Parts: sequence; C-alpha cells; structure tokens
Amino acid sequence: MRRQETSEEVDFGFRRVPEAEKAPLVRGVFDRVATRYDLMNDLMSAGIHRLWKADMVAWLKPRAGQRMIDVAGGTGDVARRALPALGASGGVVVCDVNPSMLEIGRVRALDEGILAGIEFVVGDAENLPFADRSFDLYTIAFGIRNVTRLGHALEEARRVLRPGGRFMCLEFTPSVAPLLQPLYDFYSFRVLPLLGQVVTGDRDAYIYLAESIRRFPPPEALAREIEGAGFGRAAYRSLTGGVAALHSGWRI
Repeated sequence: MRRQETSEEVDFGFRRVPEAEKAPLVRGVFDRVATRYDLMNDLMSAGIHRLWKADMVAWLKPRAGQRMIDVAGGTGDVARRALPALGASGGVVVCDVNPSMLEIGRVRALDEGILAGIEFVVGDAENLPFADRSFDLYTIAFGIRNVTRLGHALEEARRVLRPGGRFMCLEFTPSVAPLLQPLYDFYSFRVLPLLGQVVTGDRDAYIYLAESIRRFPPPEALAREIEGAGFGRAAYRSLTGGVAALHSGWRI
C-alpha cells in the first residue's frame, strides 16, 4: 500500500527539499547519467566497485533455486553476478525506478547471452510491486542512500523476504579512515564533479553523489536501522578504508 506523502523536508544532498520532491529529483539525476553510469563507476572507483560487488555476492552466498530481488539494481550488474549461482530453478528480479537504466541492463543481459532467469521491473524501493514473502534474497547496491525514507525502504525489504531470507546492502559511507579524509574530500568535491562533467556532461549529478554520502548514516547507525526494521544478526564489513560498507541481516 502506498504511504501518504507529508510536507516534511528531507535531505537531497546538502539541500533540504519537501519530501514529495526528492524522488523525482533523484530519478532525474540517474536519468541524465544512465548511458555513462557504469563507465563513471569504473572511472571514479578505479574499478574497485567491481571487487566490492564480488565481495557482496560472495557474502550473500546465493544458492540454486533461490529467488532474488536486486533493488535499485540499475543496469543489473549485481544481478548478473549472482545469476549463475541461482541456477535454472532460481532467478533474479532487477527493480529500479529508472526505466532508462533498466533498458540498458536488459540490452546488456541479451548481449551476454542471458535469455532466462532475469527480469527487469520498474518499481520504488519504498513501495515494491511484489507480494509479501516473495524472495529469498534482497540486495541493494549504492541505492539505499537515495531513498526518501530509509525506514520505509527497510520495511519493504523485510516484507518481500521470506522468513530466513537474507538482506544485503552495499553503500558508500561517511566514515573514511582519518588519514584518508583530506584526500577523500578533495577527490569527492573537486575531482569527481569535474570527471562527471567530462564523461557525462552533468557536474551536478556528481556533486549530489558526494553530498549524499556525507549525509548518509555511518555503518554502525545503519546497522541499528536495519535491526530496528526487524532484521536479525545485523552485521557489517568496512571496505577500502571505510569508503564503503557491506551490511547483512536476516528476515526473522
């Protein structure tokens, strides 16, 4: 059931905007950079995001026959990594609010010869278009930071998971190691927007990226939010000096 919108303000980067305006603003950011999104991920992380996603799938431990949903899955990078382990009797749904990102993912899957086992669905992380207890696994990589209401997204994650289902989140964090902080700030606010302008023609999208990371809860706070949403055995692992973190929880 779709929740009623309120007039409360929420963060959009360093700006405060009415709650109803955030989702369209975020969709606009990703619509504008969709065609160069994966290239930018490679450039801005020097390819390290691929190692993070490999770690995510390794910790997730998908098994044959399981059904997985990858929320804010964009072009299906995480989904394609997990699909071989799910086997012919399992499958994965890539769910994202941006049809343009999903279309790129659909074409990429076909180009790789993936004809079955993966589905691309337009949907909102806070109001997933799926029945209760539909999935064994839920993943979200670099997406939960962009939702309007973190608590609502976590509640939806728990709702669509079956009892004993696994929740896994990969996200940037503001908790960078102190020795890295000055360099990280310089890169985030000076280099990254320039790179975004050159590669995608959109400087503002990558200013938003840097700002949204700084506004996001640190890993220990996100772990408490995950527990508060009803997940058990919440745990996290910091990656690359605290630049990102993997979070895990179980639907109980």
